[in-house]
Amino acid sequence: MSHDRSTVEKVIQLYFDSLYEGDAETMGEVFHPSADLRWLEKGELQVLNVPDWLDRIRKRPSGKAEGKPREDFVVTIDRSDESTAFIKVRCQLPPRYFTDYLVAMKLADGWKIVSKSYRYDLKE
Repeated sequence: MSHDRSTVEKVIQLYFDSLYEGDAETMGEVFHPSADLRWLEKGELQVLNVPDWLDRIRKRPSGKAEGKPREDFVVTIDRSDESTAFIKVRCQLPPRYFTDYLVAMKLADGWKIVSKSYRYDLKE
């Protein structure tokens, strides 16, 4: 089954740009308001809702403002149909280097990320 990747890739590019630039407003447009972020911290599952994450983005200096190097790319996009995609990406906000697993769905107002699970490595 072949599907046009460009519409999903546009949302992912907005995600990358918003993350690097610290643009919480655009990031809020990329994510569905009911989405959450999940990761393990010291072996315990952590869950953060999107509004609280956007507040964190607003309060921290952006990678761009700090002149940190930018490297982000799509590892894979798996589309099961015209409205569902699983996306694995890599990005960084040094000293954290992330692997993100994103689930996106095409809703009435376009593609939105509805779920994010991630892991990161700390590098000095």
